[in-house]
Amino acid sequence: MALTTNRAVLDWIDEMSALTQPDQIVWIDGGEAQLEELRAQACASGELEKLNEELLPGCYLHRTAVNDVARVEDRTFICCPKEEDAGPTNHWMDPAEMYAKLKKLYAGSMKGRTMYVIPYSMGVVGSPFAKYGIELTDSIYVVLNMAIMTRVGTKVLEALGDSPDYVKGLHATADLDPENRYIVHFPQDDTIMSVNSAYGGNVLLGKKCFALRIASCLGRDQGWMAEHMLILGLQNPAGEVRYLAAAFPSACGKTNLAMLIPPEHYRKAGWKVWCVGDDIAWIRPGADGRLWAMNPENGFFGVAPGTNEKSNPNALHSTKKGTIFTNVAHDLDKNTVWWEGLDKDPPEHAIDWKGNPWNGKTSTEKGAHPNSRFTAPAKNCPCISPKFDDPNGVPLSAIVFGGRRAKTAPLVYQSRDWAHGVFVGSIMASETTAAAAGAVGVVRRDPMAMLPFCGYHMADYWQHWLSMGEKVGEKAPKIFNVNWFRTDDEGHFIWPGFGDNLRVLEWIMKRCFDEVGADETALGYEPKPEDIDLDESGVSADTLKGLLSVDKDLWLEDVSAIREFYGKFGDKLPKVLAQELDDLEARLKA
Repeated sequence: MALTTNRAVLDWIDEMSALTQPDQIVWIDGGEAQLEELRAQACASGELEKLNEELLPGCYLHRTAVNDVARVEDRTFICCPKEEDAGPTNHWMDPAEMYAKLKKLYAGSMKGRTMYVIPYSMGVVGSPFAKYGIELTDSIYVVLNMAIMTRVGTKVLEALGDSPDYVKGLHATADLDPENRYIVHFPQDDTIMSVNSAYGGNVLLGKKCFALRIASCLGRDQGWMAEHMLILGLQNPAGEVRYLAAAFPSACGKTNLAMLIPPEHYRKAGWKVWCVGDDIAWIRPGADGRLWAMNPENGFFGVAPGTNEKSNPNALHSTKKGTIFTNVAHDLDKNTVWWEGLDKDPPEHAIDWKGNPWNGKTSTEKGAHPNSRFTAPAKNCPCISPKFDDPNGVPLSAIVFGGRRAKTAPLVYQSRDWAHGVFVGSIMASETTAAAAGAVGVVRRDPMAMLPFCGYHMADYWQHWLSMGEKVGEKAPKIFNVNWFRTDDEGHFIWPGFGDNLRVLEWIMKRCFDEVGADETALGYEPKPEDIDLDESGVSADTLKGLLSVDKDLWLEDVSAIREFYGKFGDKLPKVLAQELDDLEARLKA
């Protein structure tokens, strides 16, 4: 029974069901009764396993196919009419050719299966930021994850009304053939198509596919921004909350920062950190001329390994109820889950992420996949912001970029102005990790942490950033760069990181409100060492000076690497950024 009379929706569903030929169609109304029924079905089929109701109420375990465990960037396409609009950092194919290829893969792919219709909202339903989507899928796992990650159900269809303005998403599990696995975006049609995968990042189409790749195109056309950023509120002892958004490539501590717990002496003084979002920010000019940010998601899709009581207690607590765990180890004695880095006590009687018997005390194999995940409701987070459901979002005072650099980038510096800040974001680089398929430990440029997620030509995206700065002018957030990952000659991290990063955030916010001075360097403005609170940090003033030092020779090497990277973008590279690079080189040589 259809839950809407919207012709644009119904006609498209008719077309997709004629193509995929499901045995039946079920509309997701967002009600708990229906979701509970689906959970029971998934447990009966073995798609999910129910965990210990006392220790992990409402929690389930899922395993993906062994060949289907991460986002597949080489199978991810942007199919816009002109190849040059996709740019050199995206895979492109002519839309007609791709549609023809996909049609063959989808034909009859849901025979013997159920098609679920998921109406979902990115953002609070009815808010000025909200955008609506409909995902068709043959996977209960996808339905249940989307019900955590987004706002799902009839209220979305009511808000959409008769409008054709929604993002279409079709996902078919098919036979999980990696050679025919495609995650495809058609920005001109507001359409996303995913086939032959069942891994979250490839099939929860509201996440990176809509909230970043399609939304970045919508933002370009409509005058706003979709960014791969956490959003947090910093509450000072006076009770004032100031907000920042921050972009980091994977495994650079983004979730840790979003849910930061202040060091003890900060807590005693009354400091608090509020998590608005851990992964995606939609940013637009508000009525007051400032940039306002909203988290379009409703849950966390976090990496499990390394998450523990010490590294990120708030993330761990978020997973204690109503959570779906994917590709972690199953502790059979307690009927709970375990992953590397959770604690020092791996279970002896367990099933590993591949579904094999596993003894954590003796096995040399990992119990959980390095990219294993938890899908947890954001409302579970102990430090979730009171503004989480505010339809207007929060006003941004700062934007922070960062990455993993062992020797080059200092602990923190501030850009000279907005254009210089865009330059700083455009040259971000980091060492690769397990979240994307491929080699680990290679330095890779990842501008604004958007390299895999920008839905159009990256040079045009930088130009859009420059234009947004012009639009808000004086009221633009200040832009900073941080690096928690400087190492000594033995490869040990010098800065303690985690909660101690608040010491740097405090300085950043003081800079935004003209409450503290700075030293000018070749890179930008850096803290005077005495302006970073080191009390009880275990970091000496001399160590801090080292963390703020700029090695000109290393940076000049980096300048030539940046030149080579910029060369990819040809004539489209904004001249402002080319000039910023020349200016940086000149300052380093001076």
